[in-house]
Amino acid sequence: MNLTEKTVRKNTVFEGKIIRVRCDDALLPDGRPCRREVVEHPGGASVLYVREGKVLLVRQFRYPYGEETLEIPAGKLDPGEDPAHTAARELAEETGWEPASVEHLYTIYPTPGYSAEKIYIYRARGVREGAAHPDEGEFLTAAFYPVSDVLAMIERGEIRDAKTIIAVQSLRLSGEA
Repeated sequence: MNLTEKTVRKNTVFEGKIIRVRCDDALLPDGRPCRREVVEHPGGASVLYVREGKVLLVRQFRYPYGEETLEIPAGKLDPGEDPAHTAARELAEETGWEPASVEHLYTIYPTPGYSAEKIYIYRARGVREGAAHPDEGEFLTAAFYPVSDVLAMIERGEIRDAKTIIAVQSLRLSGEA
């Protein structure tokens, strides 16, 4: 059975600094018309850095949730930017730690029901310390947490960020946790 839905017309209803929202006319696999709401986002990259059994996390206020979150460093891809470069750039900007390389772990679709966003998850390798230089208007703190503590925070529901949960759980899969 072919499950493909066909786009008839893309209709942009909002264009902001970070996202674009569309309400498209489409056809279901059986040919009936439908509307599809889509949030276009350039995507993001995140990076897991583990040193001496501790995970580097950033704490920042996330306006949509109205609360502070603990997350692995991450940021939005610039137009045409390689996600690996974004991951390395964000680690350095947000924390001061500069990786010699990053290894791709996963590419995730955080909200496939309405968003085209992809998040690339990397692991930092060969990291050296530098000076943090967050973007203007970006306020955060960075700290290392023992892997066991981070896993416990995930289990207690204190860390709810999907990319962070996936990245830290990968340590279990690799036998590092």
